[in-house]
Amino acid sequence: MDSRQFLADQFTEHEKTVADTKDAVSLSFGVLAEACTRSLENGGKILFFGNGGSAADAQHLAAELVVRYRTNGKALAAIALTTDTSILTACSNDFSYDDIFARQVEALARPADVAIGISTSGNSPNVIKALEVARDMGCVAAALAGRDGGKLKGLANPLVVVPSNVTARIQEMHILIGHALCDVLEQRLRTGVSV
Repeated sequence: MDSRQFLADQFTEHEKTVADTKDAVSLSFGVLAEACTRSLENGGKILFFGNGGSAADAQHLAAELVVRYRTNGKALAAIALTTDTSILTACSNDFSYDDIFARQVEALARPADVAIGISTSGNSPNVIKALEVARDMGCVAAALAGRDGGKLKGLANPLVVVPSNVTARIQEMHILIGHALCDVLEQRLRTGVSV
């Protein structure tokens, strides 16, 4: 296949996913933005977690809030539960890989917090377990997923589902949605703009 045509096809698939996602997530995104706004206004924090590319997204989004997305201002409380190799490896070794995020949620989360699990399939056992713990602790247990939402349906609320079966396209939408979340939180909490 010609590489130019291959790239054009990738863009076409991406553009279709963007259009489909824009309509599919508008309501759930608004609920997520409100929950995060309330949490941060009331001294809470946002905990991000996921596996693989979703782990990278968790770190990326936490950094945008703590440091800045577009504008300078007060740091916004966020943490990625994907970054502490000692905790991740100890928990995997001493308990199980399914516990790596749940254990951190148990230790670090408080009822005013928002836990955001990221799973393209919606079926990652360690994301599900952590959100169950978060919910039981009185946190907002939210998630970004793809496909049909998987096992996160009925657990995560809000659940932002990208309507695609292609992992790469789902990940592209997750970071777009994540950036939009950082932007709205920054405008509301750093600059005082009503969004």
